[in-house]
Amino acid sequence: MMTQYKRIFAALDGGSTQEAVAKRAALLAHYNNADLLFGHVIDSVPYEANGIDFAALCRDGKENLERELSGVFKEIREDHDIKSVEFKVHAGRITDTLVESLIEPFKPDLVICGARGLSNIKYALVGSVSTFLIRNMKCDVLVVKPEDE
Repeated sequence: MMTQYKRIFAALDGGSTQEAVAKRAALLAHYNNADLLFGHVIDSVPYEANGIDFAALCRDGKENLERELSGVFKEIREDHDIKSVEFKVHAGRITDTLVESLIEPFKPDLVICGARGLSNIKYALVGSVSTFLIRNMKCDVLVVKPEDE
């Protein structure tokens, strides 16, 4: 028997797989009558010395993502088979903030993220969020590849 997912977290990264991640999360939430949380982290590292208003940065980031994915979000909000849907944007160090502020409090049984095409050098230096999630989450992790692969 296949596991039913009750709480699904989808990480949005602004990258090429973002729409595919949102659609896959919606489909799985629909078929599992699950709660769905979309989360995005704005990397605070480049801004830390500048005294930037992170609350405003998060608001702007959320508005931009809502606009970019407006069609997908509209369908999700109208889908009565998706138990609940939320969208949160936080600022911080990406993996720490993603896990500690977004994923762990939600307690998902499935995390969905996109695969990013990092160069080998960049991957060696900064790693990959998807690899981090696969290695560190206690629940299932689904990595969505770009549709052209």
